[in-house]
Amino acid sequence: MSWNPIPGPLVASPRRWGPRFSPARLPVFGGGLTLTLFCYRFFSTWEDLGCPPVGRQWSAMKRAAMRLWTLNKGLLTHGRGLSQGSQYKISEPLHIHQVQDKLREIVGISTVWRDHVQVMEERKLLHSFLPKSQKVLPPRKIRDSYIEVLLPLGTDPELRDKYVTVQNTVRFGRILEDLDSLGVLVCYMHNHNHSTNMSPLSIVTVLVDKIDMCKHSLSPEQDIKFTGHVSWVGNTTMEVKMKMFQLHDDEKYWPVLDATFVMVAQDSENKRPAFVNPLIPENKEEEELFTQGELSKSRRIAFSTSSLLKVAPSSEERNIIHELFLSTLDPKTISFQSRILPPKAVWMEDTKLKSLDICHPQERNVFNWIFGGFLMRKAYELAWATACSFGGSRPYVVTVDDIMFQKPVEVGSLLFLSSQVCFTQGNYIQVRVHSEVFSLDSREHMTTNVFHFTFMSEKEVPLIFPKTYGESMLYLDGQRHFKSMSTPVTLKKDYPVEP
Repeated sequence: MSWNPIPGPLVASPRRWGPRFSPARLPVFGGGLTLTLFCYRFFSTWEDLGCPPVGRQWSAMKRAAMRLWTLNKGLLTHGRGLSQGSQYKISEPLHIHQVQDKLREIVGISTVWRDHVQVMEERKLLHSFLPKSQKVLPPRKIRDSYIEVLLPLGTDPELRDKYVTVQNTVRFGRILEDLDSLGVLVCYMHNHNHSTNMSPLSIVTVLVDKIDMCKHSLSPEQDIKFTGHVSWVGNTTMEVKMKMFQLHDDEKYWPVLDATFVMVAQDSENKRPAFVNPLIPENKEEEELFTQGELSKSRRIAFSTSSLLKVAPSSEERNIIHELFLSTLDPKTISFQSRILPPKAVWMEDTKLKSLDICHPQERNVFNWIFGGFLMRKAYELAWATACSFGGSRPYVVTVDDIMFQKPVEVGSLLFLSSQVCFTQGNYIQVRVHSEVFSLDSREHMTTNVFHFTFMSEKEVPLIFPKTYGESMLYLDGQRHFKSMSTPVTLKKDYPVEP
């Protein structure tokens, strides 16, 4: 089963806009409000309008969507959540260990592996609590899902050992696991059902939209605090904004990370989409967050529509690939077959690293699939090793984006990870990790995830050159992900806040 982060149809019929509306002729929009209204209507579902697009209308809509995204991509600020000093104060933050405990309580899952079959059978009885329509669900506010979680590295030496690296920094892979669990708990708080102790929903991560780092390293000897809340809601999907702060010597928390996840709700058997509670903004700041969620949805659709797996590269991208090819031809032979590397360059095929993991029950989530945070951690660690061996120094992560969870991973599967550098610029290294599983029962290989990581090296790194057409597409895809960073990263954003 393939999970789509934007379920439902993609575009609306132009009849809503009148007979003269032509999306293919759209200019640059002058104001944010006009852009917001356009995106909201343009990407409404067919069911809402009752008139699906056809033929040339569909093509024109797609071209307009791409033009809109390209011309206005600077409008979006990834990872932006509630402003510093949030108004949603809580009496005491949760301990990081309480996150998993609360998830097990909400889902009704035993900590003992041998009980998982019985527990999943009991969850089938929760089907009767699932709503037939989103309209019957009470709307929720952002404050209903707001949560704070404490990771007490400074006061818990045993916990610190789980997070510390040999360079006395914090393991980013462990942070990815915590963010994944926190995002799920935030969504369950948004959809809390007072009529039953266990939730009839199965909420899982479908997309890591963006993670931006504000600092290149974290101290393992100072406490960390997470905050999170739902920022946008569709019919079955929710966008979650999370922030991470670290305590400094001045007893104030300083920001270190912004993250945006997209979660999907399914029924109690984790088979079909399920409706979630709508979200009502309470003030201007929350309205801007909700609008940003709509724009992010539109951006994801446009990015997916322009995927190199679906459409040809642009004329500019084709010229880039041709110039790369010409720069590797041997001038002595004047032959298309004779290729040489320019100075300070590396063939893309020589940057690969691979790993294999057995998916044991220990790494399962509350639904008895392999925990998405575990997959992200293993992919990140392999990507870091790839960037480290390629750049010749210990790199630090700058951005994580566009991690799509295409298929769940079964317990007992063999997990194959393949990592390679696909784009470089200056000190930046763009790494792509492909994940596939081999099922011992079906004897099939299936792609489950593709991960994208941007690292920064301490020194300038070699250029990457593709040899084949397939590698050229990987190069262009890596370049697109690199350029999707909101702004060039300086990692000097140091200022105290009260989360």
